[in-house]
Amino acid sequence: MTSGTGTPEDPWQLATAPGTSAYTMFVDDTVTPPVLVCQVGSTTLKYDATAIDDLHAWLLEHDGWVLLGAADEKKPAQPGTVEWFGRADDNPRGGWYGLRNGYRGRFGMYLPPLLEALGLAELTHDPRNNSMKALPRP
Repeated sequence: MTSGTGTPEDPWQLATAPGTSAYTMFVDDTVTPPVLVCQVGSTTLKYDATAIDDLHAWLLEHDGWVLLGAADEKKPAQPGTVEWFGRADDNPRGGWYGLRNGYRGRFGMYLPPLLEALGLAELTHDPRNNSMKALPRP
């Protein structure tokens, strides 16, 4: 069960799709544009907050299950996966949603559980090769 409201004082408490790693996320709206801050142990990743709505819209267009395909920034993303969308030149951002150089990857690891917690997606929770699909807005 996910808890938190997504503020710095009460971040979302999330787990990766396989359930092997816990992390937190919150929206920092003190900056323009707002940023999603993802804290994984001592590592901080940052993503453009528009990623939530943009990923949801992209998943709705696909109308089915999409592989997560999580990969580090220096590894290529498999075309058609959530990770690929998070760095594609033709996504609404025009490239990487990840904002911290060297830590821009793992979009397919950390954004899907957030969308599931927000009721925007369904996610598989297998040991490997997880997928997600969009749900209509609640």
